[in-house]
Amino acid sequence: MKIASSSPILTVVSSSGSLDPKISGSSLGSRILPSTQRSSPSDNLLLRRTMSSNYLRHVESMSQLPSGAGKISQLNAVVLGESLASEENDLIFPSKEFSGQALVSSPQQYMEMHKRSVEDPAGFWSDIASEFYWKQKWGDQVFSENLDVRKGPIRIEWFKGGITNICYNCLDKNVEAGLGDKIAMYWEGNEIGVDASLTYSELLQRVCQLSNYLKDIGVKKGDAVVIYLPMLMELPIAMLACARIGAVHSVVFAGFSADSLAQRIVDCKPKVILTCNAVKRGPKTINLKAIVDAALDQSSKDGVSVDVCLTYENSSATTRENTKWQNGRDVWWQDVIPKYPTSCEVEWVDAEDPLFLLYTSGSTGKPKGVLHTTGGYMIYTATTFKYAFDYKPTDVYWCTADCGWITGHSYVTYGPMLNGATVVVFEGAPNYPDSGRCWDIVDKHKISIFYTAPTLVRSLMRDDDKFVTRYSRKSLRVLGSVGEPINPSAWRWFFNVVGDSRCPISDTWWQTETGGFMITPLPGAWPQKPGSATFPFFGVQPVIVDEKGNEIEGECGGYLCVKGSWPGAFRTLFGDHERYETTYFKPFAGYYFSGDGCSRDKDGYYWLTGRVDDVINVSGHRIGTAEVESALVLHPQCAEAAVVGIDHEVKGQGIYAFVTLLEGVPYSEELRKSLVLMVRNQIGAFAAPDRIHWAPGLPKTRSGKIMRRILRKIASRQLEELGDISTLADPSVVDQLIALADV
Repeated sequence: MKIASSSPILTVVSSSGSLDPKISGSSLGSRILPSTQRSSPSDNLLLRRTMSSNYLRHVESMSQLPSGAGKISQLNAVVLGESLASEENDLIFPSKEFSGQALVSSPQQYMEMHKRSVEDPAGFWSDIASEFYWKQKWGDQVFSENLDVRKGPIRIEWFKGGITNICYNCLDKNVEAGLGDKIAMYWEGNEIGVDASLTYSELLQRVCQLSNYLKDIGVKKGDAVVIYLPMLMELPIAMLACARIGAVHSVVFAGFSADSLAQRIVDCKPKVILTCNAVKRGPKTINLKAIVDAALDQSSKDGVSVDVCLTYENSSATTRENTKWQNGRDVWWQDVIPKYPTSCEVEWVDAEDPLFLLYTSGSTGKPKGVLHTTGGYMIYTATTFKYAFDYKPTDVYWCTADCGWITGHSYVTYGPMLNGATVVVFEGAPNYPDSGRCWDIVDKHKISIFYTAPTLVRSLMRDDDKFVTRYSRKSLRVLGSVGEPINPSAWRWFFNVVGDSRCPISDTWWQTETGGFMITPLPGAWPQKPGSATFPFFGVQPVIVDEKGNEIEGECGGYLCVKGSWPGAFRTLFGDHERYETTYFKPFAGYYFSGDGCSRDKDGYYWLTGRVDDVINVSGHRIGTAEVESALVLHPQCAEAAVVGIDHEVKGQGIYAFVTLLEGVPYSEELRKSLVLMVRNQIGAFAAPDRIHWAPGLPKTRSGKIMRRILRKIASRQLEELGDISTLADPSVVDQLIALADV
């Protein structure tokens, strides 16, 4: 029997395997079971098997899940497009139509592909890599690795000896395949109506012009280039231009302070910095050039001078006349780049040559320069994008991330363009001029794949659903979540309201260090559980270990590690291989340690619980902050929550919760008690917050990341140690939180 979506009928199955005669707790019960007139004889046969054999619809047997964790025995099942997700234990199945057209259409197909990818990684990845252009093929050894510090230095290599270029595969290859007139990139400015687009041919020409300029000023293969740009089209253009000539780009999020930028300049010593004079984000103007000037002054004092600052004139934000200028160093982008030829020879590089540096936060406070190389990263990002979003050539794709983060590298620029996709790039704020902006853009460009962060989802949840429902959104086909575990209530709102219960959600777990998705649903294959990242991607072998590094089988919780390498893995920390080994490979010898906590349920689904340093030990109970936050936002008057641990003289650690309420809801002692009760009911008395701190807003970067470091300092009243808050989208939030500390 082929495992596939064979029927539109929805089955509600009890844990005993018999049909449940009632629908529990849902006001939408009339929509749960469609009319039996829709079922065919084959449907009825499957239904009888479901009743008699403890099978779920679409699934012949789940006795051999990737983790060996037995059969699914959930209470409810929901089919895409037929019912809203409402219960905590809903299983959301792909519809017959979706699975029938999916790249991976069944659990069986997934398991066969995953099995081959871990048992024969050389053959699996070689077959995929052969679909891309290589000037010279790699040698007999597809990969080599040592992930065990006890056996010598950590080493990961994929396709070594293979000669290629990722820019060529993103652009030239697509143009040569007849996609030159296809839109590569739609750009939406901060203000409604300010937009642009580039075809693949036009994008290639723009990239070549910048590549020629960089070569002309002396940038060579292996040289570093720092890019400090907002989400203009020039940002992915700059990344691709560097890759074309073999230069190593280091994109710094255009929200970091001058000190943070200077720190990165000093570390990688770039030949040139690319920036723009200013950007508008919502109603606010940010003078980026002034930040760069301060950073270059600081880096010069630290012994690293940059001779060229190429500056794009973003006239919608400010004028040339209002931009400070240093003659001899500063150059206007528009004055020089258009003069260069629109074709540029490719610098062919080895698969293991560096592609980019991306700095990520470290526990010591010093940023870590994560180094990714070319060949393996290229193959992995292209493959993960294709399968995790079930990409079709007709799709229009929008990832809301900034290219200053790894998501923007892998899933705004490289992954999509390696597949010849049409990408949307958005300069502005997702709630400007109002909270309907995202859906206005979705309708305008007929976006079919929408990939965003739980923080944005929760932020939009705060506002009236009319900001969503006044737009059609009929083009949406697949939704995605990235950056942190998405709590089930946000997942269901995203699914029910944004996706009209039609669109599966690819809830992806991965990291800057992994290069691409590690655990993710394949939307046409597996039933989904709200909040679960589901199962590992091809070639990925996640393991959950205890504090001694022992692997735990079946249903469990512990530390998430990975055994064996994968093509997209980072190769080192720039200039500090010892820190690379100490941080990621020494905690649990023989494994890559993610730094994240994870649980696996009885069905083999993986649930991320957040960073292990975001785990609070209360009277011996280990409680993930994400778990408490998820419980708090289940409260109907809670819009968002962030939880940190504080010292407690009796418990060791106590739970301190910052809570943002829905618009117009007043603070009250009754509400405070109600929130605590919600957590007690959802998790247990041991998880009840010791303190609820009212928060009109949370300290977030412009990309939406919550700065928990600041919250910990506020909670522990270490106000003199708040550190740099210049990267926050709204630094005034910090003063508001301090003022409300005793309310």
